[in-house]
Amino acid sequence: MTAAAGGAVERAFAVFLGLQRQARQAATAEQLGFTMVNDGQALFGFRHAALLIAGKVQALTGISVVEANAPFVAFVERAAASLHSRGAEAGPVDPAELDEQTVGEWQALSAAHACWLPLNDRQGKTFGGLWLAREQPFSEAELTLLGQLAETYAHAWLALRPGKPWRLRWPRRRIAMVLGAALLVLLVPVRQAVLAPAEVVPLGGRVVAAPLDGVVAEILVKPNQRVEAGELLARLDSTTLKAQADVAERSLDVAEAELKASTQRAFSDAQSNARLDLLAARVEQKRAELDYARQLLARSEIRAERAGIAVFADAERWTGKPVQTGERLMQIADPNQAQLRMELPVGDAIALQPGAEVALFLDSDPLQRHVASLERAAYEAQLTAAGQLAYRLDASFADSPPRIGLRGTAKLYGARAPLVYYLLRKPLAALRQGLGV
Repeated sequence: MTAAAGGAVERAFAVFLGLQRQARQAATAEQLGFTMVNDGQALFGFRHAALLIAGKVQALTGISVVEANAPFVAFVERAAASLHSRGAEAGPVDPAELDEQTVGEWQALSAAHACWLPLNDRQGKTFGGLWLAREQPFSEAELTLLGQLAETYAHAWLALRPGKPWRLRWPRRRIAMVLGAALLVLLVPVRQAVLAPAEVVPLGGRVVAAPLDGVVAEILVKPNQRVEAGELLARLDSTTLKAQADVAERSLDVAEAELKASTQRAFSDAQSNARLDLLAARVEQKRAELDYARQLLARSEIRAERAGIAVFADAERWTGKPVQTGERLMQIADPNQAQLRMELPVGDAIALQPGAEVALFLDSDPLQRHVASLERAAYEAQLTAAGQLAYRLDASFADSPPRIGLRGTAKLYGARAPLVYYLLRKPLAALRQGLGV
């Protein structure tokens, strides 16, 4: 072994010892979970890792909050359940151990090669595991280090979560009184409420889309700028369109010249007289091509169809970017007409009726409360920009709306329900999903 290779091995072993030390020094289970799915990336080069405890994902690489309904989370939990049921040991995951649906999701959501590291307690029973995935296969040396690291992680997790039962030491009469009072409190009806991210969006705005395929040459207005009807908003690159118009104009001149020459020869030449209809049709064709080329050239200048403000993020984002016909560039909206758009996560959804009260607290002014009423709620959940499944809801403001584009948190109020239902709604839903009933 060369000196350079020996130094690389020493550095790798030093990193490995550092990972073990960080696991033992973790103060909380959350900190340990973050260490388990993130800190080993430099040594093992995995694309992502998932920590599962009791079959549920607790931590993901690069993710601060795990979304229980995310497609990747559901895939990892299903794959881990299959591996646990088969008693799989630490090592590379064989696709033959998984069903066809899980293998298909693996190919779509994870890397080509995966390693499963079960976490076992002192009796040898598996209470969790680590799913590691990357593009290259894991070597024997890496699998050995990962096996040792899994034992360290399991020991550290059990040290932070020993699972000792909590025992009541109060007298039975006092316990009964406390339980009775708690039961009465749990039966008190309270108003259901959920929180959802919200944004103030235009109401009845006019979308400005690319009229044809091309490249944006320049955006002539600024975000939130006041524009009038017919005002020039943007230009597409017209070099090719001008060339097409010039060629069409030259072709029309040639066709008209041919028609004129044949018309003059038609008095003495029967063959020229017979070609007059064909040449006249060709002139009309070339004139139509010229008109179409000029129309395309005129459409390269995008103008406002109505007065309002230009709602978009940044002009530099569009300059020089190729666009397709119908691609949205901006929106022209009336600043005095706005509505509230919310994205309610699937896990937080409650029964909401049209007209339900909505309270908006803007990030820029969290102490100011804006009142709105629910108008529409989508029946089907869709993926948001953050990759979460959520229902889209629209609400109208009771008073003058805030400025378009502001974001905040909306609180939606539903019907009244017992406090116990309000508190246990999510745990009961999780229990039902876990039991499959």
